[in-house]
Amino acid sequence: MPVLAGHPRQHQRRTARALTVAIDLAAIEAERARLRAEYVKADRPESSARGIHHTALLSSDVERTIRFYAGILEFPLTEIIENRDYAGSNHFFFDVGHGNLLAFFDFPGLDLGPYAEVLGGLHHLAISVTPEKWAALRANLDAAGIDYVEESGASLYFRDPDGARLELLADPLGEMYGSHVL
Repeated sequence: MPVLAGHPRQHQRRTARALTVAIDLAAIEAERARLRAEYVKADRPESSARGIHHTALLSSDVERTIRFYAGILEFPLTEIIENRDYAGSNHFFFDVGHGNLLAFFDFPGLDLGPYAEVLGGLHHLAISVTPEKWAALRANLDAAGIDYVEESGASLYFRDPDGARLELLADPLGEMYGSHVL
C-alpha cells in the first residue's frame, strides 16, 4: 500500500518519535468527557444553518482540477463563473451531493505557496459516498496512480493535485465508524 505523506496518523507517529513531551491520555479523555457532557445535548436546538453552500479551495490549474474532481472522483462540474474578488480568476463548482458544492478559485498571476497545514486552515475534507461508489472510486485512484491510505475499511485519505487532503468515507452522512455524530 502506498504511503501518503502527511497523513494524520503518520504525522502523529513522526511527532511522537520526535518529541519527548509526555501526554496524559487519561486527562485528555477526562476533558473530552467533560466537554461532551456539557455541550453535546440529546435535545439540542435546530441549527441556524441550512447546510454548507460550498467549501472553497484553491486551484493552480483549472483544467487539471476539473479532470481530477469530475473525472477521477466523478463529481460533476456544475458551473464556471468569474471570481468577483480577483480579475481574471475563475470560481468553479462541483456537485458533491445533497445540494452541497465543492468550489475552487484560481488566482492567475499570484505566486501562491504549496498547501500547508496551519491553525485555521483545512486539515482535510471528508466526503461521504456509498460503499459501492467507494470501491469504484478506490479503483479510479488506483488506475490514476494516486497514492492513498485506507483506514478501517471505510476511509481513503489522499491528496488532490494541489495537495489538499481529502477523505472518501463509506459511512452514511451523520455517522462515523459506527457512531452517530448527527
